[in-house]
Amino acid sequence: MNLLSIGSTIYFVIGVIVASNRGYFGDLGSIPDLLSAILAVVVWPLLLLGVNLHIGL
Repeated sequence: MNLLSIGSTIYFVIGVIVASNRGYFGDLGSIPDLLSAILAVVVWPLLLLGVNLHIGL
């Protein structure tokens, strides 16, 4: 396993933890909720800065 894949895995795991703590996995019953959760995992540093990533249609 190279350093890039280890870093990517750590980044993803932290993203899941942060998104979970911010309530993005509470109710994934619709497409906007699912997209919000995926977006929150990918750009989790923005969550730490207080950006709201909930997608509302």
